[in-house]
Amino acid sequence: MAVTENNMEDINPVLRISQMDAIELNKALEQLIWSQFNSCFQGFKPGILTRFEPEIKAFLWLFLWRYTVYSNNATVGQAILNIQYKNDLSQTKTYRPMNKQQKVWFALFTVGGKWLAERSYDLFSNHPLGSSFQKTRSLINACAGLLKVSELLNFLIFLQQGKFATLTERLLRIRSTFIKPQNVRQVGFEYMNREILWHGFAEFLIFLLPLINTHKLKLKLFSWCKPIQGLRHNDPSLAVHCKECCLCGEWPTMPHTIGCSHVFCYYCIKSNSMSDAYFTCPKCSSHIHSLQPLEFKVEISEVHTL
Repeated sequence: MAVTENNMEDINPVLRISQMDAIELNKALEQLIWSQFNSCFQGFKPGILTRFEPEIKAFLWLFLWRYTVYSNNATVGQAILNIQYKNDLSQTKTYRPMNKQQKVWFALFTVGGKWLAERSYDLFSNHPLGSSFQKTRSLINACAGLLKVSELLNFLIFLQQGKFATLTERLLRIRSTFIKPQNVRQVGFEYMNREILWHGFAEFLIFLLPLINTHKLKLKLFSWCKPIQGLRHNDPSLAVHCKECCLCGEWPTMPHTIGCSHVFCYYCIKSNSMSDAYFTCPKCSSHIHSLQPLEFKVEISEVHTL
């Protein structure tokens, strides 16, 4: 069984994203516990917990550490993701849990470090022996800056090697392993490829559609569906055959022509020509040569023959 677990660990190691997710889950749990604890004192005097807030948080984190890392070799976030800590000091490939010293040092680095970071300002400010404590405070600030640089370097090494996500894990030589062997999953990317292609096509359409003159395209299609041929501009039958505007399809109001044999309402042709400088007749695709009123007279009685 041990050989199987070691083989699975080599085949399917703990992913970097899983280790980072465990850290974020731990932070979210700490915030949730503190918000729930703080809500218990909403009916009391405001600021009653402010004076002892670092100590209260340290007590809560110690309580959480006692029933997670100390008992199960895993934080809450790791337990959710099927991960636990392994003692990496031994060279054997079999799983070995954290020893007691590693657990105690883990609590000192995590809980004690957070408490010192929150309480250091109050400890070394406004003290009777001001000069010496100010030097100590400056030393602590320098150590804190050096610690942050070390954490950054450790994180860069973690991204490269995939082990020891935090500086505490690297110092104590504890790393994350799976509690149970993980099977190698066969991942199919067909669905993802279809989604990527569809989203790319949708973005292309969103970019392309504003560039298309839909009104002109509609008029062009309309001209193909209802062509009118065989009429000339000087043909007397123009008024007989063109009793409707080529744009709105109604009886032409103030009929005008653009140099071809088709009739338009003045407002229809004027608005379209102003909105589209390259407007063409939807019937014959003729450009606007000159906008002139219709010279032929149409009897009002012919309206009833439509």
